[in-house]
Amino acid sequence: MSFLIAGLGNIGEEYENTRHNIGFNILDTLANTQGAPFKLERLAFFAEYRSRGKNIYLIKPTTYMNLSGKAIRYWMTELKIQPQNMLAVLDDIAIPFGAIRIRVKGSDGGHNGLKDIDSTLGNNNYPRLRFGVGNEFAKGRQVDYVLGKWNAEEGKLLNERIKVACDAINSFMFEGIERAMNKYNK
Repeated sequence: MSFLIAGLGNIGEEYENTRHNIGFNILDTLANTQGAPFKLERLAFFAEYRSRGKNIYLIKPTTYMNLSGKAIRYWMTELKIQPQNMLAVLDDIAIPFGAIRIRVKGSDGGHNGLKDIDSTLGNNNYPRLRFGVGNEFAKGRQVDYVLGKWNAEEGKLLNERIKVACDAINSFMFEGIERAMNKYNK
């Protein structure tokens, strides 16, 4: 069995370590723990490894957040990944900082990355892991907030919360989505 884990974010130095790039950060940690380096491939930075008899593919699309669907569709087709075995990993302002929500499918919740994936795949029937980034921004300042860097307090807790997100991804792959949701959706 094979899995495609797609961390959403934006390429470029100006986006590094921003709230919107948490999907990239989570996949970097997952790849590092497996000794799986990312290489620039078609439409994405790509890494792969085997664990417990499963092929695991990681992508960080180079198409920018709002066109994530193009890279995901390409790699799902290329690797013959079923929708239930593709997990989108992304930021969510509707969830408190560091909290995780795993869903079998769902609405885009106003997230442009998910909107593009839904549009490109023609449905929203794929799992997603939303990482809470909180919503401590003034009215009309949402873009500045999600494209902003973590504050000092968040920075202290971030690595620990990223490790929890990696554990949740492993639970999704090795224990199934129902068990992962029961364990991590608190």
